Amino acid sequence: MSNNDNNLPDTIRGSARVRLGHSELAVRPIGLGCMGMSQFYGPADDAHSVATIRTALDLGVDFLDTSDIYGAADVNMGAKIRGFGHNERLIGEAIAGRRDEVVLATKFSARLTEDGKDVVMDGRPEYVAEACEASLRRLGVETIDLYYCHRIDPKVPVEETVGAMARLIEQGKVRAIGLSEASVEQLRRAHGVQPLTALQSEYSLGNVALKRKSCQLAANSASHSCHSARWRDRL
Repeated sequence: MSNNDNNLPDTIRGSARVRLGHSELAVRPIGLGCMGMSQFYGPADDAHSVATIRTALDLGVDFLDTSDIYGAADVNMGAKIRGFGHNERLIGEAIAGRRDEVVLATKFSARLTEDGKDVVMDGRPEYVAEACEASLRRLGVETIDLYYCHRIDPKVPVEETVGAMARLIEQGKVRAIGLSEASVEQLRRAHGVQPLTALQSEYSLGNVALKRKSCQLAANSASHSCHSARWRDRL
């Protein structure tokens, strides 16, 4: 968990942090989403990406967001993928020796089909445990600070998926859990199994409908003491 400000510039050291939901996690308001270092936004150089992450830490960024699917999610677009788990391995390299400076968020549920040609959602309890173990290895850490279900698997009751996530907290492998792109009803049902720390949803000033939906979700998240984490695509 991020607590170490000793090496930061005076203008950043001690600056305000936001507590995530009811958890003990606290981060600065702006984090670094690392997806584009592995997919979607054109060519990326791993060495430059690692240097970017480390520079962000030097400047006081203490919240990194990734997913195990980043590096492979664009496979169904005909892209030459960098590989499932690529982004997590990249972050693992970047934060080596600096784990105490970072609140680390990653996600599961989106995985490749057996033939590697498409992406499907998998919220089965056994997959939750398997995915977490694999992410811990790729990231090179003992505990994931915030573990999201990336998308709800329509074939599995959300209560079963979240129940498996709760067991990861009990086992000390995860500190807090959240959902990504979930509905208000899914949020309520999930929160009834295990208190959620965060809900991640897309937000855009240029898309009124998306902005309204995001604000409604944020309001419902607040009613459950759940932090609303926003992500924005390119304008």
